[in-house]
This record gives sequence, structure tokens and C-alpha cells, in this order.
Amino acid sequence: VQLVESGGGLVQVGGSLNLSCAASRDIFRSSAVSNRMAWYRQAPGERRELAAEITSDGTTSYADSVKGRFTIARDSTLNTIHLQMNSLKPEDSAAYYCYARLGWHVYPKNWGQGTKVTVSS
Repeated sequence: VQLVESGGGLVQVGGSLNLSCAASRDIFRSSAVSNRMAWYRQAPGERRELAAEITSDGTTSYADSVKGRFTIARDSTLNTIHLQMNSLKPEDSAAYYCYARLGWHVYPKNWGQGTKVTVSS
């Protein structure tokens, strides 16, 4: 499964960005709750952390640090998610990575560069 990320950029504190990730397979075709897509993020010198996740049945979960500001959603396709990020803070600056789980398989097999988000103060 290939994951194509888009939407990063430079934004001022308090601004908004929308990230998108399209998978090359229909992750959400099956209702198996193990199928999911997510956004991870990693700031320089920090560990990669889960920012937001959505399962095949539509259940979402968020890191405490982004609750109330970020919203993860899937669109009418079966393979694309979006992360709406509002009220952005400097500490949200990071490389954001898309993740997918399809059955027993997780993707990407190797983390790429992600899409970079920079929040300037």
C-alpha cells in the first residue's frame, strides 16, 4: 500500500492547515475495526507520536495535546483521510506521517519524510 501525504506548510500561530493522505488501496472497505488510518508526528529530537487515528467504523482518537483542535475524518472514498488542524501552536511543528493498517499489515514499511508543518510565532 502506498500512502501519499499532502497539505503541510508554514502557518502562523493560531492558524489552520489541512493534511490529506490517500492510500493506494481501500483501507475502509472492510468494517473490521483493526483497519485504520492515522497521522503520526515527529518533531526534531523527539520521538514519533500518534496525533490522531480513525478506524473503519469511524471511531476516532487523539493525543491529549491536540484534542479539541485537530479533527481527523475520512471522505466518501474508502482510502483517504484528512486532518484539520486549527488553533495551531509552535509545538505542533513537526513532520507529519500517514499510517495505515489493513488486516495484519501496517504501512508504511519504512517511514519517509512525511509532510512538514511549521508554526511560526
